[in-house]
Amino acid sequence: MSQKTNEFKDLILDEERALYAIQNATISHCTFDGPADGESALKESANICVSDCDFRLRYPFWHVKNAQVENIRMTDTCRAALWYSEQVTIKDSHMGGIKAVRECKDITIENSTIVSPEFGWLSHGLVIKDSELESEYPFFYSTDILLDNFALSGKYSFQYVENVEIRNSRLDTKDAFWHSKNVTVSDSIVKGEYLGWYSENLKLVRCKIIGTQPLCYAKGLVLEDCEMIDCDLSFEYSDVHATITGSITSVKNPRSGHIIADSIGKVILDDNQLTDDSCAIEVREKLNNEEIQNSDNCDEIYIKQCKCACSGNVTN
Repeated sequence: MSQKTNEFKDLILDEERALYAIQNATISHCTFDGPADGESALKESANICVSDCDFRLRYPFWHVKNAQVENIRMTDTCRAALWYSEQVTIKDSHMGGIKAVRECKDITIENSTIVSPEFGWLSHGLVIKDSELESEYPFFYSTDILLDNFALSGKYSFQYVENVEIRNSRLDTKDAFWHSKNVTVSDSIVKGEYLGWYSENLKLVRCKIIGTQPLCYAKGLVLEDCEMIDCDLSFEYSDVHATITGSITSVKNPRSGHIIADSIGKVILDDNQLTDDSCAIEVREKLNNEEIQNSDNCDEIYIKQCKCACSGNVTN
């Protein structure tokens, strides 16, 4: 016997827990707002479909399981809209509130806009496609994330995340991927200072990387066919394998691995380099034999166990 579906339509609801713990329901063309200023409208609900609704009161989707949400608007007054929820899909919507998603599992967001300073903390199984996010501190300590055609404007993003895949996206953010593990970013633009410090197994493929002092103190760092624009003091104390198209402004004290680029403005190997450092550094621009023979700089690089086919650009 099929379960009866409850329907709520064209309502204005403002009381506390207005539709608390409803099951097998559709909610459409409703507005959650009013003088009673009630919280937690759909708390503990399950198997619900919500469409064409406006949410203006606090904590609407807490402890929700199995929800299909489409064409809704959540204002910043929702504060912490989606907490402790599982198996929720949100499409064609706007999400506001300082902590819009936290401690959730298996959340999918498509074709939506999000403005949330602390978005996506401590959550697992996030899939976000064709969407835009404005956030100061997104995805803190979250795992198992897939982002595709995603635009981010923010700061301090993806810190302590694990198991992340990002494709065809634009990330405009400082201090991204600090202490992250097992992250792959492909065919994307990553703009912002201090990218990827203290990361493990960060892989960037066909990406455009923009910003000062990127990718330092990293372990298992891989760059494949990437561009690096305005990237000075790159790779300090990192274990790195990098294939770069174009020039790198400067490279400083890489720990190990292999770096190859069309050109490198300056290679800095100073007294702070660790004694066991061994990194091969190459440029594709070929120099004639006379230039190589007359360069003391290449000798210095070999002494430091770095292999470099460049001249006039090494500081020791």
